[in-house]
Amino acid sequence: MAGFVPFTFTIQPMKAHPDSDFFYMVYEVVRLVPYGRVTSYGAIAQYLGVKGSSRMVGWAMNSSHRHHSPVPAHRVVNREGMLTGKNHFATPTMMQELLESEGIQVKKDCVVNFKKLFWDPNEALKM
Repeated sequence: MAGFVPFTFTIQPMKAHPDSDFFYMVYEVVRLVPYGRVTSYGAIAQYLGVKGSSRMVGWAMNSSHRHHSPVPAHRVVNREGMLTGKNHFATPTMMQELLESEGIQVKKDCVVNFKKLFWDPNEALKM
């Protein structure tokens, strides 16, 4: 092919404004969970106006270790208090160890007194 000029391009990552980036908004809510308290994926999703998107919150938590600012992901559990995200920490016991370091008891991968320790952003962060 005479005159053919090869064309190359690179794909640049999309740069979302922080206020429109779902993971960023999840991390901001998680940073507000008080020491010694826990919340759930679903409660965060509901607070962000995407009720039923608890899996997306879980995906955000699974990636939180890559974020430039610390995210206390160990404080986010499932709706029953189970440590369902424990395998996304450096070791399988780290999530439990972090919770216990804050005075939260864990038995059989479940937060003891979950209802008492539950922090609901929908109540705590009412506008």
